[in-house]
Amino acid sequence: MSCHVHAVTLHPHNFPTDAHYPFSLPVFHHTREVRFQKPVTFFAGENGSGKSTLLEAIATACGIHIWRREDGTRYCYNPYEKLLYKYVSVQWADGAVPGSFFGSETFNDFRRILDGWAAADPGQLSYFGGESLVTKSHGQSMMSYFTSRYALKGVYFLDEPETALSPKSQLKLLDLLKAMTEAGHAQFIIATHSPLLLSFENADIFSFDADELRIVDYQDTEHYRVYKEFLSAR
Repeated sequence: MSCHVHAVTLHPHNFPTDAHYPFSLPVFHHTREVRFQKPVTFFAGENGSGKSTLLEAIATACGIHIWRREDGTRYCYNPYEKLLYKYVSVQWADGAVPGSFFGSETFNDFRRILDGWAAADPGQLSYFGGESLVTKSHGQSMMSYFTSRYALKGVYFLDEPETALSPKSQLKLLDLLKAMTEAGHAQFIIATHSPLLLSFENADIFSFDADELRIVDYQDTEHYRVYKEFLSAR
């Protein structure tokens, strides 16, 4: 399958600041282009390295709505926090396609909103497995959502989906990714800390742990090394 999103270009010369996150991160100044050559691409790196921020920016630049509740009052407000998408250009392989953004932090908000829709129109649930997502555990509702949504043609962004998934559920997600990409209609871009998800065969893994994005082998990721060393030494 050819990827729906072929490449994204960053424009650091247009950044409004280099003193505030995310524009202060060296990785966004040294990386000019990210090319997507596989149906599944992972963003891996430490907390604060920019992987989730770039994921959201690309999704927004693709015209995909990101469900989130309104922020309350904050002690230190950063007006630049969500603006990276304005400095990202998307190159489509064959025209724009629909898609979705999954964020583990905002999924609870989404499933409650969906339950409200279903109260007025129960048919809404047919698009998400036929049952209320609120009545399931967090992990079960996530898998129900993934199974129904990813059967459709599109580009799908997932931000740390492993957060509420057991190891067995993560393996089920791997099976789902394999089935959807073999069907030839879905592209996945995933930010993750999970060595289980990163093991997906024939995926590209971009490391955010240096000043410039680079593709690394699975065994060279920090996540794989830490888990392997821990299990070997325990």
